This record gives sequence, structure tokens and C-alpha cells, in this order.
Amino acid sequence: MFDVTPFRGLVFDMDGTLVESGPLHEIAWRETLAKYNLPVNARLMHSLAGVPTRETLLRVAAETGHPLSAPVEEMNAFKEALVADLAPRYVKATPLAELARQQFGVLPMAVGTGAYTAEARGILKHCGILSLFDIVVGADQVTHPKPAADTFLACAAHLGCEPGDCVVFEDADLGLEAARAAGMTAVDVRTEFQFINDYFLAG
Repeated sequence: MFDVTPFRGLVFDMDGTLVESGPLHEIAWRETLAKYNLPVNARLMHSLAGVPTRETLLRVAAETGHPLSAPVEEMNAFKEALVADLAPRYVKATPLAELARQQFGVLPMAVGTGAYTAEARGILKHCGILSLFDIVVGADQVTHPKPAADTFLACAAHLGCEPGDCVVFEDADLGLEAARAAGMTAVDVRTEFQFINDYFLAG
């Protein structure tokens, strides 16, 4: 297991890092895009892993040339409701949750996610690991979500740690970019733990 002794605070991404949720979000996105007549571009969607729902919708519209057919808040609510409904069937904790269990009460820990806070807390609770963390910082709590540094900087502030004393576990390129922008050590779980991001791998 990864050696966390050099660090004073641990920060975890959620989807694809603490929680296996690729199929959940892909199903919810495919249904949402179909309902609102937006094309499914698997490569684009995979590249947007970790980006909040609203921003993803705007990027899909801009990059596919298909304007949104409904207010972004309506589309966001539809997708988030699907996630909440489907989560119990599709999510489970990854092996990295064992590291969090081992460090519970030893080091302060946070979850910094591109999901919205209520959704994230619900998924973590379903997986039985919500109580391990001192704080969950969702995209709705910061002005600039990932790939900006705000999410992880907020985590460090809540934990009472300097950013340079924190390590971030991430599975997405944009999340790793955010961790480095925050001045934190960034661990790519895809290489360190051989996690596979199975989100929109097929066309």
C-alpha cells in the first residue's frame, strides 16, 4: 500500500478513485444526452471525467455544435436524479478505501470531487465509507471546480494542512492537473494501483 507517512493530510477524489462508478455515470449520461437530443461522443465524455455536470453539458454543446434544448439546470437535475436512483445498483468502494480505513483517526482526510456535495455524500454513505472523512468538498462548494485548484485547496484548508503537506489520489487527468495546481503531491491511481477508468471507453 502507498506510504503516506511523509504527509499531514490525505485527499481523495471520489469517482474512479474511492468508488467504482464508471458504469453508473455512463448510463446516467447516455440517458440524459438521449433525452435532450445531444450526441454521445465517448472520447469527449471520457476526457471530461471529473468535470461537474453543468460544465460537462456546456462543453458537450460547444464541442459538438448542438445547442442545449433545455435550461442547463433542468438537464443537471435530470442527470443527478438518475444518479441517485441508480447508485445503489452500480457503485461500490474500491480497494483504496482500505487505505482510508487504515488512516482513520491517524491522519485527517478529505474527499474532493467534481460531483455535487449531496450526491457525493450519498454515494459514500452507500459504500459505507462516508464516516471516514473529515470533509467532503463538492463542485458546488467552490467557485472554480476541477481542473482549477479550488477544490483541493478547500480540502487542505478544512483539514488545517498546508497544500504542500497533502497528497491527492486521483484517476482523471483533469483532477491530477488540479492537484498539481494546488501544489500537492498527485498520485495517479491508474498507475500506482492499476485502477482502470472504465468511463466511456466504448464508442
